[in-house]
Amino acid sequence: MSSQKSNRKSKHSYSGFWLILVAAVVLESTALVQYFYSRAGIRAEAEERAKSELRRAELEIEKHTVEMEAAAKTLAMLAEKNVNSPQTAFAATRDVVATIDNTSSVAVAYIPNYFPKQGKYCEVCSSRISEDSIYTRQIGSEEHDYTKMEWFQNGLKIDSCWWSEPYLDDSGSKTYVVSCSHPVRDKSGKVVAVVCVDLSLDYLQDVSEFLQVYPQSFYSITSGTGLEIVAAPDTITGRKYQIFNEEIDATGWHISIIIPESVIYADLRRIGLIVSLMMFIGLALLVFIVYRSGKDTAKLVDTTTQNERMESELNIASAIQMAMLPKVFPPFMDRLDMNAYGMVKPAKEVGGDLYDFYVRHDKLFFCIGDVSGKGVPAALVMATMRSLFRSVTSHEERAAKIVAEINNTLADQNDQNMFVTFFLGVLDFKTGKMEYCNAGHNAPVLHRRLLDVKPNLPLGIVSGYEFEAQSIQMEYNDTIFLYTDGLTEAENEQHEQYGEERMLQTLAALTDSRPREVVEAMLEHIETFVNGAQQSDDLTMLFIRYQKPALIMRNDIQQIPSLPDWIDSLGIPQELNMPINLALEEAVSNVMLYAYPNIKSGIVIVEFARSTDDDGEHILFTISDSGIPFDPTQQEEADISLSAEDRAIGGLGIHLVRKLMDRITYRREDEKNVLTLIKKI
Repeated sequence: MSSQKSNRKSKHSYSGFWLILVAAVVLESTALVQYFYSRAGIRAEAEERAKSELRRAELEIEKHTVEMEAAAKTLAMLAEKNVNSPQTAFAATRDVVATIDNTSSVAVAYIPNYFPKQGKYCEVCSSRISEDSIYTRQIGSEEHDYTKMEWFQNGLKIDSCWWSEPYLDDSGSKTYVVSCSHPVRDKSGKVVAVVCVDLSLDYLQDVSEFLQVYPQSFYSITSGTGLEIVAAPDTITGRKYQIFNEEIDATGWHISIIIPESVIYADLRRIGLIVSLMMFIGLALLVFIVYRSGKDTAKLVDTTTQNERMESELNIASAIQMAMLPKVFPPFMDRLDMNAYGMVKPAKEVGGDLYDFYVRHDKLFFCIGDVSGKGVPAALVMATMRSLFRSVTSHEERAAKIVAEINNTLADQNDQNMFVTFFLGVLDFKTGKMEYCNAGHNAPVLHRRLLDVKPNLPLGIVSGYEFEAQSIQMEYNDTIFLYTDGLTEAENEQHEQYGEERMLQTLAALTDSRPREVVEAMLEHIETFVNGAQQSDDLTMLFIRYQKPALIMRNDIQQIPSLPDWIDSLGIPQELNMPINLALEEAVSNVMLYAYPNIKSGIVIVEFARSTDDDGEHILFTISDSGIPFDPTQQEEADISLSAEDRAIGGLGIHLVRKLMDRITYRREDEKNVLTLIKKI
């Protein structure tokens, strides 16, 4: 008998050992798979973030080159108009340096002996000596023979702008520059002079503000011939880095972001330690359970201990599950064109409902889902669904394709025959178009009415199912309310359901409120209705508002650099970006300088809109402030034909805005200045 007990104990221990070993292998394999997939996802996200910042930096650099080319062409036209008067070049070069930032020197160099009274050489040059000091003089001489310089020789040969490699301007601004040359012709078409506009490369140091993708990241800029314009520090030697590059089309330069791998994968290592600790705890718990199961005499104690531990683990699982959902509201502090709020209220410790959303490429990807079943199995499927949503939408933007890929992955691994009702939307902030695909889920409420949805199958039932997507045009201030059937099927003690009609009535009175207020008021209304009755289903709600894009700034000139990024996000035709950037910068600067005198603190709001009339499509920018009444449209036109010495101070800004925009209007409304700039597309 003793031998039989010993054998049973040995067999039980042997089985327990193999159970623990298999569990350890499964957990370790799961952790490794998750690690490699997460690492690939983090690498892709880092690359996307880096490329996005590189593109922003490229646009910033190209903005200056386009501005320099425009200045060179304008100065060449002015020189051609006054080709026999070198005195005109003195005022013209000075005006260009004074008007355009980062212009270090501007010169008009004539062919030898073109003006005999001036001598063999005649090069009119204006250089920026300091922020408010410009030095204008004739610098051509035997010692400074500009005819041998590359910018002059190439300017004689080409019909358009020519860009030089970076070099030290030892005769003008005494700083590193790149030169933009353009020929000047007389009335017969002969090239008689070359305009040269020097762009100071000091501004490239400011580009680093765009490229702080991660802490401790560096950047470098090299010319097309390999010359280091901005060099990375020597401290990067001997460490592992990820390098991302982008070529600047206008100049042929290459700009790179260098990010330490230790920074990119810091969160992954931290999560890996947590997962390893949880695996160790899980294995320890399994060993404990196997050991205690062989003790018949302590069965009651063992059961109680297991229940307590299970409750603790469920609480941890619930906390982990809630941590996977968006929890920062408002969600995107740098986006004024949307607001959202969501919540999940599980019927048990853990549930099978989910919602998620994030922004990529100026598109909002959002979803809501309801897993069949309850408890831990549903929670695991919910976690898988959230990971699949983030993974697939990181490389795919078509709603039907996203849902199909998630469905195929879920169906191929669906040994428990669980399914998920699911709704996915993709909202393009630039156009207002929302593409969506419904997989057997409750129809969302779009601004007080149920959205029309196709009856596609829920996810996880059939692999290869072809889902049908739909689209709708959303207008500013439209809202969409997503929910699970835990809302409409919530019952009171008389088994009366809350229902769609009651939900629509409640929403109609709340839609104009803020997202958080809508969701919280809806939850309070449901709890009042059920009056303490036990609920058997999870309840999830997500409320999203699509808002009119606006930019809010303090009356601080240092905030002007935020304008170009905001304008880029509006989807304006590329050819209009440059003039609109210049016009808005001038208009907003005027407001900051004159509407709030005596350093008074105030707010400037810039709003964007589109309109269509008999004249075609227009874009409108409305600039409003609460400062003293100030109408810039009443300012006298600046006489740009006068020299810098004879012309009155000021007026160039509003003159530039008038030239760049098609129409400007001003009104005083509700104690506010309202300036509207209109440009025809």
